[in-house]
Amino acid sequence: RSRSRSHRPALPQGCSEPEVREPRLRDTPEDICFDATANAIALHPVRPLLAAGDLDGDVYLYSYSCTEGENRQLWSSGHHLKSCRDVAFSQDGQKLFTVSKDKSVHILTVEEGRLETRFPKAHGSALNCVLPIDNHVFATGDDGGMLKVWDLRKGDAILEARQQEEYISAMAVDGNGKILLTASGDGTLGVFNVKRRRFELLSEPQNGDLTSVVLLKRGRKVACGSSEGTIYLFNWDGFGAASDRFALRAESIDCMVPITDSIVCMGSQDGVIRAVSILPNRVLGCVGQHLGEPIEQLAVAPGGQLLASCAHDQKVKFWDVSALRGLVVDDYRKKKKKGGPLRALSNKAVGSGEDFFADLRDEAEPAAAGSDSD
Repeated sequence: RSRSRSHRPALPQGCSEPEVREPRLRDTPEDICFDATANAIALHPVRPLLAAGDLDGDVYLYSYSCTEGENRQLWSSGHHLKSCRDVAFSQDGQKLFTVSKDKSVHILTVEEGRLETRFPKAHGSALNCVLPIDNHVFATGDDGGMLKVWDLRKGDAILEARQQEEYISAMAVDGNGKILLTASGDGTLGVFNVKRRRFELLSEPQNGDLTSVVLLKRGRKVACGSSEGTIYLFNWDGFGAASDRFALRAESIDCMVPITDSIVCMGSQDGVIRAVSILPNRVLGCVGQHLGEPIEQLAVAPGGQLLASCAHDQKVKFWDVSALRGLVVDDYRKKKKKGGPLRALSNKAVGSGEDFFADLRDEAEPAAAGSDSD
């Protein structure tokens, strides 16, 4: 008759059983390292999944975790012949859109990484960015300033427009999926009506390339980053000319993501990720850095607690940005010495965060604010 319990040898006197070490919990997931520079990253809208596209044209899907040793590569895809320039999850999180220098658009299943739809010669020039608008419609922009809006139900583009002279660097769409904005290397912001399938207008050219575009203040303000290190602000109903500009002491603003309705994080050529308040305009400090390595892209996790960044050091790093979510920035500004170091806003940021809250009111923002500071 077999024993119901396995026999365990007795331990020598005075010895205790070795402790099983619990996996350590971290504030942020560990870095994910790649064989080539990751140009593009995206975080899944619901699950802890990260997609990345690299310089070799490979696309990866990882699950990430704050438990040490728990980051996992789920699949990789090598369908692109040249560098993968942008990746984006569909709004329902079931598909992954990827675009490449090889002029193709690929749509993969998130679950297995299976290539579901492919537009091999989607554009005449190398593709630069992709933006899902709803579960059927998405937009792509290329190096020649061409914008295309596609409908998967028709299997073709429903809008093609080349209104900008230079590459389309970034795109954003309003909450209704109606108005599409394109930032371009020619310094202009393009405005397109997706529902009516037409071009609306171009802004005046700003100084330097426009590199990024985000919606803020409940969709009433649009912020664009530029290669000159300036943030240009536009009113939603006044895209012709910038309503305000805010010059940062940064070499450039290469990418930008909203963390709250008034705070953005921006990545720069100097490898620093800065948190910036918009209206009132204020540099809040440094969230993190890839030391001396230009930052390619930023992505925010669902819930807005985590920020991911990729840079030329072939790493994706994660940063805790939860402290930014409860901040209310005072209009009143204390005089500070110019040229001082940036405040550290996370324990992984270089520098000390001791004085970070000195001139900020650390209060939860009221759920229904009566008016914005602008």
